[in-house]
Amino acid sequence: MKIYNTLTRTLEDFKPIETGKVRFYHCGPTVYWVQHIGNLRGTTMADLIRRALIFSGYQVKFVRNYTDVGHLTSDQDTGEDKMEKGVKREGSTPQAIADKYIKIYESDSKAINILPPDHTPKASGYIEPIISMIKTLLDKGFAYVTDLAVVYDTGKFLNYNQLNRQKIELNVKAAGKGQVVDPGKKHFSDFNLWVFKKGKHQNALQTWPSPWGEGFPGWHIECSVMTKALLGDTIDIHMGGIEHVPVHHTNEIAQSEAANGVKFVNYWLHNEHLVVNDKKMAKSEGTGLTLAEVINKGYDPLALRYFFLNAHYRSKQNFTWEALDGAEEGYNKLKELVRVFRKQPQRTQLSVEKLKMVDNFRNRFLHAINNDFQIPQALAITWEMLKSNIPSMDKLDLLFDFDQVFGLKLNKTDEQIIPQEIVDLAAKRWSAKLSGDFKQADELRQQINSKGFGTVDTKEVYEIKKL
Repeated sequence: MKIYNTLTRTLEDFKPIETGKVRFYHCGPTVYWVQHIGNLRGTTMADLIRRALIFSGYQVKFVRNYTDVGHLTSDQDTGEDKMEKGVKREGSTPQAIADKYIKIYESDSKAINILPPDHTPKASGYIEPIISMIKTLLDKGFAYVTDLAVVYDTGKFLNYNQLNRQKIELNVKAAGKGQVVDPGKKHFSDFNLWVFKKGKHQNALQTWPSPWGEGFPGWHIECSVMTKALLGDTIDIHMGGIEHVPVHHTNEIAQSEAANGVKFVNYWLHNEHLVVNDKKMAKSEGTGLTLAEVINKGYDPLALRYFFLNAHYRSKQNFTWEALDGAEEGYNKLKELVRVFRKQPQRTQLSVEKLKMVDNFRNRFLHAINNDFQIPQALAITWEMLKSNIPSMDKLDLLFDFDQVFGLKLNKTDEQIIPQEIVDLAAKRWSAKLSGDFKQADELRQQINSKGFGTVDTKEVYEIKKL
């Protein structure tokens, strides 16, 4: 397997720390608002890579975090705390905001068939180990205290810019270069490890006691601590959006390696952005489409997942409704082929020639996903296989096999999945009917019908069907 490593800017042979096992950390969302489909594309790219690793025989321990404190609107420690922004917008509390948007994110993730992570840590649950790592950085001379914060000294870390490859002189006072909101900082690239409840943050809603003063953790230190706690000092893969390279992931490397004394990550992976009509996808731009908006227009969430399959994770992808129409058509064709193949007669024997073709398609698919996770190429190979003259049952076997990576639920194409809400309504209707409350039974029937389902009654049982 070969993986493109952002740290070296090269395609490298993948050699995990432990044979056959992968420690994988993915930067999750800041849970102050609904994640737009650009964020969900990043989630899907990580899911595809995780699935590809599993398909190739690796045991993957996968962690995706939730940031529920400490992420300011600018990665450079400026602006408003995002969680507090959510609180002001909705007149709620940080905990309620986090719970609300975690629930929506997990619902969206389930809808596009993202495998559940092994661990989903919240930053607010790791305050003590965060304070412990900051103590270590201070003791080792990699941090200093100002009137406003405990700050990481980037000038003390050799090769600070190894990931972002910026040419910045770190060992001189850099007044006027970049935005410095803390006059006590030595350099504008120095970043906060712990922010005191002072100055612009004197009314901060989420604060904890620390040896240096009441306050809250910086965003960057949170990921370093959660990674260490759940995966160890050195991990195989760390993934996030390309926007994390200049600051967030650069800072994670600096603080983790300074504190732990070992290499932090062996392979850095970064996905490119989803744009909409060739423009940036962002809430602030008014182009932050949500999955709910996609569903409300009548699209299956898995049609959006199929759309994501058509671009490599390191390539930008342009979203248009026309492109989603094309993806939905492709996804529906796959489902129809599954139905057709299932009706075909069983084969009696496979010729040597056909056996070779089956093996060839499987090997080419494996080669594609093992070459920096070339999912679009793997999808093209799948369509080539489906158009070939190998028997239908072998096509179906291969398609279901490949779908372990694609995650399109193709083996469930013929299954009718009844939502729990409909099951509950139907049960109440049946109970009302049996008790002679036909008015309530009729009202419940209308509710069921309005949601696209119906009930068929016999003397002793009822059946739910999709209309």
